Amino acid sequence: MVLRVKNDRANRLPRAYRFGAASALAMAALMPQVAWAQDAAPAEAVTDEGGEIVVSGIRYSIANSINQKKNNDSIVEAVSAEEIGKLPDVSIAESIARLPGLAAQRVGGRAQSISIRGLSPDFATTLLNGRQQASSGDNRSVEFDQYPSELLSGVVIYKTPDANIAGMGLSGTIDLHTVRPLAYGKRAIAVNVRGEVTSGGRLNGDVKNWGNRISASYIDQNEDGTLGWAFGFAHLDAPSQTQHFKQGFYGDPGAGNTRITPAAAAAQGVQYGSFPEMWGVSRTQIRNAAIGIVEWKPSDNVHTTLDLYYSRFKQRETVRGAQWYSMPQWSTDQIFTNVGVTTIGGTPVATSGTVANIRPQLRNDYNTRDDELISVGLNNDFQMTDNLSFIADLSYSRNNRDESITETYAGYGVGANGSETNGNITWDNLPMFSGDFPTYTPSLNYGDPTKVSLGDRAGWGHDGATKEPHVREKVYALDLGLQYQLDDGFFRQFDVGVNFTKREKNKRVDEFDLFLKNGRAQTLVGSQYLVDPVNLGYVGFNGNVLSVNLPAALPVYYDKRVYIDNNTFDKAWKIDEEVLTGRFRAAFELGGLRGNAGVQVVNVRQESSGSAINATATPRVVNPVNVSATYTDILPSLNLTYNIDGGHQLRFGIAKVVARPRMDELRASFIPSFPRSPCAPSTGGNPPTCVVGGVSPPNVWGGSGGNAKLEPWRAWSFDASYSWYIDKTSYFSVAGFYKSLDSYIYTQRQYFDFTGLPIPAGSFVSVGNTNGLPIGSVIGTVPTPGIVTINPIGQIDQPANGKGGSIKGLEISGALGFGKLTSALDGFGVLGSVSITESDLHPSASSNSTTVQATRIPGLSGTVWSLTGYFEKGGFQARASYRYRSAFKGEVTQLFAARGATEILAEKQVDAQIGYTFQDDSSLAGLGILLQVNNLTNSAYRTRQGTDGGGAKTADGTFLPEIIDKYGRQILFGVSYKY
Repeated sequence: MVLRVKNDRANRLPRAYRFGAASALAMAALMPQVAWAQDAAPAEAVTDEGGEIVVSGIRYSIANSINQKKNNDSIVEAVSAEEIGKLPDVSIAESIARLPGLAAQRVGGRAQSISIRGLSPDFATTLLNGRQQASSGDNRSVEFDQYPSELLSGVVIYKTPDANIAGMGLSGTIDLHTVRPLAYGKRAIAVNVRGEVTSGGRLNGDVKNWGNRISASYIDQNEDGTLGWAFGFAHLDAPSQTQHFKQGFYGDPGAGNTRITPAAAAAQGVQYGSFPEMWGVSRTQIRNAAIGIVEWKPSDNVHTTLDLYYSRFKQRETVRGAQWYSMPQWSTDQIFTNVGVTTIGGTPVATSGTVANIRPQLRNDYNTRDDELISVGLNNDFQMTDNLSFIADLSYSRNNRDESITETYAGYGVGANGSETNGNITWDNLPMFSGDFPTYTPSLNYGDPTKVSLGDRAGWGHDGATKEPHVREKVYALDLGLQYQLDDGFFRQFDVGVNFTKREKNKRVDEFDLFLKNGRAQTLVGSQYLVDPVNLGYVGFNGNVLSVNLPAALPVYYDKRVYIDNNTFDKAWKIDEEVLTGRFRAAFELGGLRGNAGVQVVNVRQESSGSAINATATPRVVNPVNVSATYTDILPSLNLTYNIDGGHQLRFGIAKVVARPRMDELRASFIPSFPRSPCAPSTGGNPPTCVVGGVSPPNVWGGSGGNAKLEPWRAWSFDASYSWYIDKTSYFSVAGFYKSLDSYIYTQRQYFDFTGLPIPAGSFVSVGNTNGLPIGSVIGTVPTPGIVTINPIGQIDQPANGKGGSIKGLEISGALGFGKLTSALDGFGVLGSVSITESDLHPSASSNSTTVQATRIPGLSGTVWSLTGYFEKGGFQARASYRYRSAFKGEVTQLFAARGATEILAEKQVDAQIGYTFQDDSSLAGLGILLQVNNLTNSAYRTRQGTDGGGAKTADGTFLPEIIDKYGRQILFGVSYKY
């Protein structure tokens, strides 16, 4: 719902306090518009003996954010326009990740998804101007790199619910906002131009490492102030270069392996790294986004606003490198010599040596992604009487995603598969325990176009593969409400309304195998399709790797054949969801106490379409499946604020909250299995006795799949905080929260009705005594006394609502302008936060569901903190920020374009900027220049083996490393001008 506020200036700071520098576009398109912050008292100007003090930039931003935190009835965090404008982030995620209790997950070096209070992005809701957004991801969470900061006026993160807003998240709600031209109040024209480059040069010579950001904005209104308009455009052409290394797994070849020398290196317990991969990844991201806003207020009784938002996001990714098997425990022809062993954490690890007879599989991959986002909203506010108003809001959001993920293989030599020349690889510091990349020295030149040919070297059965995920989502919403304001008394406002939201989402993945023409004969690549070899010098790979212009070469050298397996059908699904929300909220105020109490009644109807993929039949039988379910939740909420003299404030919140299930887990698709076990021969005229795993099972059907009848995560949320608002730019806050989850969704083994599926002929089954069926019942054309019916009730592994738990945390945040201490430090300041979170949720179980294992939930970092120091005075600006996030389980795209979990190690990132804005007494007034370096210390992305308690580790429990990615530094320089 889009909220109406009687006084649009309620949370606005006086014009004398306005930002005057840094980003001209931020001044135009990002001016603070806080119509979403309700029931707030007007802000006051900062004054001294001489009257108003005019400040700019980050100090205004801090003051505006503090003002919103202080005056909102809910517990919120806020980012104002100037803060975003001062930090020209790639997306809004980079800015809100610095707020207390929020953390970003990097993808390709850039913040993409946001966790609130240690919970996965799936637990949060993202709104644009109060309206739910369609997502291009597989589920509900929004990918924030589709929202350029240049086109947003601010962000409010609700940590406690407001009953007036439909679709609030369980962990929190992120509400993005665009400018309101009538509230802005005057004409503004602004442009912003920045160049961008990544440090370290190019990894792939045909992909640039420089780009640009260009934006323009225009805001105006008619003379009467009854009609306003705003238009903005933001273009992003951003490069990234990733130095990637992954150690596939570790293994012990066993004592006395004769292919390993010296003998000490073949001792039992030595861990060898196997299946390394090293890729140079070059990516370009092009995003064009635009907003259009028309606001009409012909009288005090009518107020209409039309919001249009459009974003087109295009990504092109080139991946080139090498990978190979080096497995002394399994390989029959690889010889390991001069092996050096280092004891790490009590475990001997092979850290150097030479392995002979290596056949690297060389990779030339090319991936594309195209996203298109459209959001339209029309809000009408009709003042029916002095106290009563009617609000109608209509919205539509659509997001389309199309991807193509292509990999191809090559190797050294030309000839029949397996006959090519083998090489030697010398390695050093293989397990990456030093914190940096290992070093490899190959004996062959893998960049030689006369020796390296296309073709599979690993026996994978094809010479390449392409997967093409397609995701479509639409969200329609209608919100109707009545608002009644009281002139005096304890209650100051009543709201009642209804919201109807319809969400449609479908996904499919088209898959293809690639085969070389001419019977898969290994093929040299013509010079017209070659580019400079990929630079793998960061791992010492002095031979480089032959690099192919794959988009041009693909149709010339490869045949493309459709590939279909069970997962092809399982990954194709459609979800339809209708949510009807009735709401009531009462706002009240008495002395220093204020707040609101409300309730929502939420009825959900969900329907899922998919397939029953019966691979037990020959040929495979795929039948359509359609399953629906309904449920209703009653969600009360209470927010209380008590203001104490001297700027002290106490807050309390309690609410019941929900998060609806992930879309991919709601799929109706499932893959059944039917045991085909060896049977004892028929004797004495009796049917053969057949068992599964040595036990006669009561249910012979099994399978895996989604669950279209899932109900949401449900929790009670408790919040309390103390804040001291020292002055307009200084505050201190301590907040605690506790969420008690009644249920959590995780994969469990459930009973399932397999009625209607044909039973494969020739299957022998002992069904026990279930439903009166005799032991030794059989199916199929075999020597039996007869054919009987098998019990259709079996077991399936699928997501299901299970036991919940709790999550709790402490958040400390503050800001201090040093000018408060002494005038000599005027212009200097600091702000920061620290969040500590822990949980006892156990969202996974063993396969028989009898033993629940302690498992970290995705997105939970025990400690997150950030610190920013700044200086602003006389037009000069300087700023440095540090952000830390402790290790956490992240959800990432893994093999076969599937979502999976990995343990991401602690992340540390430093950003810095310096700039100058010409002041009003200069002929260049309004012109600003800015230099910024993001990821100043070239902080790496790292993961470890396994997740939770599993994975390879040393004797003392230290986990062995898996992935190290380095992105380099992002350097931006630009100018801006505002009229």
